[in-house]
Amino acid sequence: MSNTLTYQGFTARVELDEESGVFWGKVLGLPDHLSISFEGETVAALRTDFHQAIDFYLAECQRTGAAPYKPASGKLMLRIPPEVHRAALTAAEAAGTSLNQWAANALLHATQSTV
Repeated sequence: MSNTLTYQGFTARVELDEESGVFWGKVLGLPDHLSISFEGETVAALRTDFHQAIDFYLAECQRTGAAPYKPASGKLMLRIPPEVHRAALTAAEAAGTSLNQWAANALLHATQSTV
């Protein structure tokens, strides 16, 4: 089993509490004031509770008129050493693409095993 689950655009990290034998998870990328967690004694129960927790959160947002928190906006600012920036610009140009597209592809490739 992967250590993450994804549903409705939300990703959660999953762990096993070996002492109790219960799987538990917490949604990643949320602000400190918002915590969504779930658990289950089986993978199927864990997945069901995760889906129910997200569905409940989205229903509460709709009921109260609040906009659901989006874990990522699609904008990312990085501070990197100038030599790394220069190497990335060169690599993007060599690939015939923009630095933005090159970086997006590099990040996608680097994260495919975790998402």
